[in-house]
Amino acid sequence: MIQKPQLAETKAPRLGKALKRAFFARSVHEVAPDLIGATLLVDGVGGIIVEVEAYHHTDPAAHSYRGPTPRNLVMFGPPGFAYVYRSYGMHWCVNFVCEKEGSASAVLIRALQPTHGIPAMRRRRGLHDERALCSGPGKLCEALGITIKHSELPLDAPPIALHARTEKLEIVTGLRIGITKAVDFPWRFGLKGSRFLSKAF
Repeated sequence: MIQKPQLAETKAPRLGKALKRAFFARSVHEVAPDLIGATLLVDGVGGIIVEVEAYHHTDPAAHSYRGPTPRNLVMFGPPGFAYVYRSYGMHWCVNFVCEKEGSASAVLIRALQPTHGIPAMRRRRGLHDERALCSGPGKLCEALGITIKHSELPLDAPPIALHARTEKLEIVTGLRIGITKAVDFPWRFGLKGSRFLSKAF
């Protein structure tokens, strides 16, 4: 009997301590870089966060800038919850609500390095290239199965789990992507040298 060759999978790294909602009760500008290197899992599928963007309530590019709506109301609530929205009517994007209740600030998760449940990601995305599975906010939501049903869910309870990074990393900053307002704010953060970024810094 001839056996088919097995595809080599990336070995999942050791997970750090679980992040609790209190982690997000700080300035969005502190939380955003601290998320680089953390691991995001949804029903056990996910990877290492390698790129994020910060959005503050005083920022014209933030969804909360003009006040609460039925869509963004979770941003005005307590920190440590997911805010999921549809981008351009096509892709889901996931954000982590930060700062005290009423602040309406959040971190957009832009890219992951896949480490857990890669076969499931490949099925959902319909492609094999590991580098391209989660190299963008819409791509990673599709790969992890994130939809509007995950909006308003706590970030420290199933099906979502977040684990702190386990080593010191070199983080780079740059301008945010795909916006037309407040384009000069250097509020994009990434893991230096990562090949899993949505766009090089």
